[in-house]
Amino acid sequence: MLEVRDLSVNYGHFTALHAISLTVNPGEIVVMLGANGAGKSTLFRTLSGLQRPSGGSAAWNGTPLTGGKPEYNVEHGVAQCPEGRLLFPDLSVEKNLRLGAFVHRKDPAGTNKELERVYTLFPDLVQKRNAPAGSLSGGQQQMVAIARSLMARPQLLLLDEPSLGLAPMVVEQVFAAVQRVNEAGVSVLLAEQNAYAALGVAHRGYVMESGVLTLQGTQQELMTDDRVRSAYLGV
Repeated sequence: MLEVRDLSVNYGHFTALHAISLTVNPGEIVVMLGANGAGKSTLFRTLSGLQRPSGGSAAWNGTPLTGGKPEYNVEHGVAQCPEGRLLFPDLSVEKNLRLGAFVHRKDPAGTNKELERVYTLFPDLVQKRNAPAGSLSGGQQQMVAIARSLMARPQLLLLDEPSLGLAPMVVEQVFAAVQRVNEAGVSVLLAEQNAYAALGVAHRGYVMESGVLTLQGTQQELMTDDRVRSAYLGV
């Protein structure tokens, strides 16, 4: 499981995260709701090893994640799908996917097996495998980004704002894909502003405001909480 305890992050004199504590259990989809600038991406960067915390700890199955070595975190089962996708647009879909398996470069047979598995999870990409990633639609590019993260064979996927800039119908397809990933055995921590779509697939969730966790609960508890309904569901 993911255990985050009193995690704080400073940028100079500015505190971006204030003593954050949360958990993700095996097999869960946990959503982190919050507006732009709430601190969700800072949390993900810290869990990925890209940002060192100023205090507290984070561990996946007992393995510390805060040592500042992203490749170590990937090797121990934690991969991030970043906000904005960050694909290599001129490379083919398949080359983008294979780059996600760089940490397993000494196991080409395993990489080929994983490639076929992600094509099973994302069948729309099979016909696009030789097309430049930049030529795909926004939704298809998001599928490539998620699939590329899965090529690292994670146990925990950090999924940052997957619905960003996508049409509502495409958002539904992306979150259906997230459910398939979870059903395939990957735990997911999902940062999202689209509360309605995210809570539709999540088991539990947290609400972050200005670097502080202000609410937590089950899917149903958050869906029916008046504060969440007013701030994030437009009800």
